[in-house]
Amino acid sequence: MDVDPLPQSEISKVLGLLEILEDHGGKEDIYKLARELHYESSDLVEVIRGAELLGLVTTPGGDVELLDAGRRINAGDQNAIKALLKERMLKIPIFEYFKKMLEGEEDHRMSRKDLLDELARILPKTNPDQQFHALVAWGRYAEIFGYNRDHDLFYLDEGQTLE
Repeated sequence: MDVDPLPQSEISKVLGLLEILEDHGGKEDIYKLARELHYESSDLVEVIRGAELLGLVTTPGGDVELLDAGRRINAGDQNAIKALLKERMLKIPIFEYFKKMLEGEEDHRMSRKDLLDELARILPKTNPDQQFHALVAWGRYAEIFGYNRDHDLFYLDEGQTLE
């Protein structure tokens, strides 16, 4: 399975980038953005990679340009944003992969250890802990996945809480 690692960026930073691009007319130079946001360039690159992976921006030349999907995110309320992000995330191979994996489990859950082992297997050149945190954070935001810290269980978010 061809799965790319998730960028190490919080969804809130991706959403913030979209708002700033909207304020700048939909397009801005990457280096100007880094200065304005007081980000290290490597941190901004991760935020931009996240927005690109979700199909919300494109990066022609040295610019970051807001796409129609990014404009829809900016125009939406919290529920619309989550729904749009969920739709987009489920097209990303790593989300598809783990959603199918959890659907194949009788109780639609797996242990943190099993998830880390699987991340290490499918993404051998990445840090599984970093991928775990990104997958859980992004997945929880879009209500695709849930994670219970008390029981160290990763599960398919089906609208209920895990006891």
